[in-house]
Amino acid sequence: MKFEVGSALSIAAILFTVIVVAAMLIWVERRLLGLWQERLGPNRVGPFGLLQVVADMIKIFTKEDWVPPFADRFSFLLAPPIIMVVILLSFSVIPFAPGVGVIDSDIGVLFVLAMASLGAYSVMLGGLSSNNKYALLGSLRAAAQMVSYEVFMGISLLGVVALAGTFNLREIVLSQADGWYILPQCVGFLIFVIAGVAESHRLPFDIPEAEQEIVAGYHTEYSGMKFGMFFVGEYLGVVLVSSLIVVLFFGGWLGPAFLPPIVWFVLKASVFVAFFVLLRAAIPRPRYDQLMNYGWLFLLPLSLLNLLLTGAFVLWQEGM
Repeated sequence: MKFEVGSALSIAAILFTVIVVAAMLIWVERRLLGLWQERLGPNRVGPFGLLQVVADMIKIFTKEDWVPPFADRFSFLLAPPIIMVVILLSFSVIPFAPGVGVIDSDIGVLFVLAMASLGAYSVMLGGLSSNNKYALLGSLRAAAQMVSYEVFMGISLLGVVALAGTFNLREIVLSQADGWYILPQCVGFLIFVIAGVAESHRLPFDIPEAEQEIVAGYHTEYSGMKFGMFFVGEYLGVVLVSSLIVVLFFGGWLGPAFLPPIVWFVLKASVFVAFFVLLRAAIPRPRYDQLMNYGWLFLLPLSLLNLLLTGAFVLWQEGM
């Protein structure tokens, strides 16, 4: 067996690595937050606090897996696996390096957007089935936020698609051999980053689970492994958005030959993972109406203007 797109070894390695990285991000986030906020962070359990993740996992596995008697049991149990499944399916079209990936799809960009749309069902079902007012409020916020910011995310990607002439993510990476799309698509990049933060419910856009207002939002009634799926799903979303940023705007695995392509991909993605953590440490949470107004009144016109200018540029190039 060898590494090639679609091989069992490649699929198993990607699945294992993505889940382990998402789990380790719990420790990475706490350490980085401690560094930026001038405190220690986890440093007691194991060297540098590395075993804190193991302790957290043991706690999640051994907690009582309780289903409230007032909840709709089927929907309550169905909601957490949905977010895990759709995010892991999204990784199937991410090209990590030459010959490393699950599938080369000609509709890779559309597939990622479709999976992001399905992810909204997880939080909606979780909040509605809990039969809890706080969870219901959280699920309504999450649904509106995710559906709204998916619009701007999709439009921001169309500029890259127009320049590359394909929806295939691997071909988009290869089309950046002469220059990354961050330069001609800097506006699309900023819109995509903002929409990605909103899609993954990360601070400052964690309004669907704002503890000070609605306890924990859509996962208020969840415990044990079901809560763990929501928790790890959030970190998987951070890794996915960071990987997409690298693929779409920063040349994917492309880089000087003194490092292997997969190393370049990991280094670039790590920068954006750290950026996600820095947002949590530095920026306060906006009000919900401010979040929605910002999207529809500012990001939507800006993304449409970016698409219009990109389309005009592509047509001008073809007419030369």
